[in-house]
Amino acid sequence: MNRVVGLETEYGCLCAEPLPPSAVVSRVRRWAFTERRLGLADTQQRDWDEPAGNGGFLFNGGRLYVDMGHLEYCTPECRSLRDLLLYDQAGDALLRQALSQLGLASQAGFVRNNIDHCTGATFGCHENFLVRRSAPLTEANVLSLLAFLTLRVLYTGAGRVGATAGAQFRGDLERAGADPGFQISQRADYINNELFEWVQFNRALINTRDEPLADPRHYRRLHLLLGDTNVLPESLALKIGTTALVLDLLEAGQLPRIALADAVLTFRLLSHQTDGPWRVFLADGSRADALELLQAYCTAAWRELHGRDPETDLTLRLWKRTLRALDQDPESLVGRVDWITKRWLLCQFVQAEHIAWNHPWLAAQDLEYHHLDPQRNLGWPLAHPNNPWTFTPADTAHATEQPPPDTRAHARAAAMRALAPSGLRYYVDWEVIDAEGLPALTLGDPLEPRPPELRAWQVLLARELPALTRAPATPPPNG
Repeated sequence: MNRVVGLETEYGCLCAEPLPPSAVVSRVRRWAFTERRLGLADTQQRDWDEPAGNGGFLFNGGRLYVDMGHLEYCTPECRSLRDLLLYDQAGDALLRQALSQLGLASQAGFVRNNIDHCTGATFGCHENFLVRRSAPLTEANVLSLLAFLTLRVLYTGAGRVGATAGAQFRGDLERAGADPGFQISQRADYINNELFEWVQFNRALINTRDEPLADPRHYRRLHLLLGDTNVLPESLALKIGTTALVLDLLEAGQLPRIALADAVLTFRLLSHQTDGPWRVFLADGSRADALELLQAYCTAAWRELHGRDPETDLTLRLWKRTLRALDQDPESLVGRVDWITKRWLLCQFVQAEHIAWNHPWLAAQDLEYHHLDPQRNLGWPLAHPNNPWTFTPADTAHATEQPPPDTRAHARAAAMRALAPSGLRYYVDWEVIDAEGLPALTLGDPLEPRPPELRAWQVLLARELPALTRAPATPPPNG
């Protein structure tokens, strides 16, 4: 990829009574930072809902913390699609290992999904893409980007049983072609705006908070809230890989001129329409085929980027093949695209058990599709065996402890490892490390794994550490 990318995955927690999820989440957090010492725990409050000790940064370059009651794992900054999928799987491996070593595997489990079927609450999988500050964010380009993010749900959705009460009140289920029992996206019912600054209320297709976590003169961070948490490797590769290519087109000023009449409404309606053809309204009042619009992005990317590097060509071929299959034979994407795979599985279940789509049993099966336990997960056994994102246990184990070698994560991890045995008070964030008595180490370039500032800071730490940790002299007695 021509940029760094990171994922933030919030996990649902399933527990056998009387064990509460909050207790499991707390014990896993303590296991990571106190028992296994896999990173440095936060020593200061980061936000109103992130007190000291709520989480911390990991030596693999990622972050683990509790967000609104959910355990959240953030991958390190990744520069290749392979690394992104590997470090995403490393988060799953960490949680499985924690439950096993804590003796909780038979009582609790984590699911990588986005909805609570009982309460209707949603929890996210946020995507973060480094975007160059020079990118031409014209109105036409923003509208085209919104259109792509809306339409990509046809191959990125994780699928879900049922809908929210909000979708019912809005009449989404009464529109022509709507499927009342199943929909393509877990997040679509919860998206209310095209553009908005905050993340918990009035969720938007694009989060506009300008928080680059890097040198703001050179970079932006595109923070996306609309995506589902994928289970199948090919679905995740499609979601991240094609979005990265569209951002390449944006920076090059080569995006197709496509604008939807209402991106949010289109997102919701597509989610509830599980069978094509998928027709959408454009801003000029005309109607178009969603797959043909997606093909326009794919064609533009092929024309502009084909031949750049093997990973780009792999993504382009995968994209092209997926769009053709969606048009001609969607069921051929079982094992490749999450929502199609889940729907196929649940259809078999409905027919075998002679139950309706609103039966509570189906919601339980929906969760099993996302379970981290390989013995329970319903999606992984169907994953296409020839995908290039199959990792060995050794690969995953390495990724739980070591950072990617080619991004800022490598520098941050090196600084953290030097700081860990020092005993100094510290503050760690994505782009800065501050230790008591030393100047702050600023890591402003996410693309730089070995900045010269790091070596100078490490030398200074080693030189000044004896004085910084020397016990203060005993004060003389009074009088």
